[in-house]
Amino acid sequence: MDKALYISMTGASQTMRAQAIHAHNMANASTNGFRADLAQARSMQVYGEGMPSRVYSMTENPGTDFSKGPLQQTGNSLDVAVSGEGWIAVQTADGSEAYTRAGDLKISVFGELMTGNGLPVLGNGGPIVLPPHESIEIGEDGTVSLRELGQAADVLAAVDRVKLVNVDQADMIKGSDGLLRRRDGFDALPDGSVQLVSGYLEGSNVNMVDSMVEMINLTRNYEMNVKLIQTLQQNSETSARLLQIQ
Repeated sequence: MDKALYISMTGASQTMRAQAIHAHNMANASTNGFRADLAQARSMQVYGEGMPSRVYSMTENPGTDFSKGPLQQTGNSLDVAVSGEGWIAVQTADGSEAYTRAGDLKISVFGELMTGNGLPVLGNGGPIVLPPHESIEIGEDGTVSLRELGQAADVLAAVDRVKLVNVDQADMIKGSDGLLRRRDGFDALPDGSVQLVSGYLEGSNVNMVDSMVEMINLTRNYEMNVKLIQTLQQNSETSARLLQIQ
């Protein structure tokens, strides 16, 4: 009986972990460039004296769904989407380098080119800082050009270039902040083949219908495990009464 209790108890708790992963994905269904987390369950052996015959269920996050999200046209010159494979390099709060597909860019009061959530966009020599200007354009290769104050409409000056990288998916890991990094901790080299599309944003790759269906299945699995625990308790109480009669 205790074998079944191990399975049902851990099954219920790990189902809750899987629900948390899917709930997080659903909460970011409208987040630009978001990559969904994957969840899977497998059986694990219990280690310890007298325990080799016991197993329990374990939910784990084996990786990230790297499929592309839909492109949405905005017409905003500061909105960019990566065309095909590749990533935009940004600087995190601790000064390290990370990568994102969220191209909803903005300019801070200090002239820094930043992502929508306030992370500096990296260029050739660090974070991109722009001088006062009247208009800005971001080319397919990431070149940032602007028309300075008082200049003619056809006079554009290239000030920097967005660092675009293309890292193998197997070499990337997703952090708790939603950003991707290299597994080895090193910074990726710029890749000239990565291109941007100006005036577009890439949406989240979360499929709401699939996520809802999976949440319903997980809820049923949780209820099934709880019911099994209750059945095992009833069986234990029945066995105890029978022994008392004898």
